[in-house]
Amino acid sequence: MTIDAQLKSSQTFLGRANWRLIAYWTFTLFVAYENLDGSIWAFLRIEYVRVLLTHLGYPQYFLNILGPFEFACAVALLVPRFPVVKEWAYTGAFINYSAALASHLSVGDRPEIWIPSLIMVVLTLASWGLRPPDRRPQTAARVGDTRGIAWIVPVILLVFFAALALFTLPQAPPQF
Repeated sequence: MTIDAQLKSSQTFLGRANWRLIAYWTFTLFVAYENLDGSIWAFLRIEYVRVLLTHLGYPQYFLNILGPFEFACAVALLVPRFPVVKEWAYTGAFINYSAALASHLSVGDRPEIWIPSLIMVVLTLASWGLRPPDRRPQTAARVGDTRGIAWIVPVILLVFFAALALFTLPQAPPQF
């Protein structure tokens, strides 16, 4: 490879398109991880989540609704194609985080309690706004055009995130 070709290659790698793609995947991985983490915590009904729901005034059966939907959101954001499902996943994540923010504010929680919800709202919007064309409904390829190998990385990420969620379970109830 000539020096000119190497320079052009490095400029393309560091160019705007790759910066946008790196930012998209960074934000998307945070949102997918937090959704998978939250779903596992809901499925396990850990004390932290039960105390938090009670503090916010929600019934415990809310975990039966929240857990499966957070899991589906994490999967939808990571798997290839399914652009319309991704749109619904982004909508659900935005509603989840903005409702959490509103709930914390309505009970008068301190900023260190509600700021993570605000950050997740921003990360969700950033991930949605930075989506590459193949993850947008207008320009995505058909689902049948996806190779099986494209599913390996999302599955590995979901397994890794699930293991990480199990290792990072809170040991004490939240402090309000």
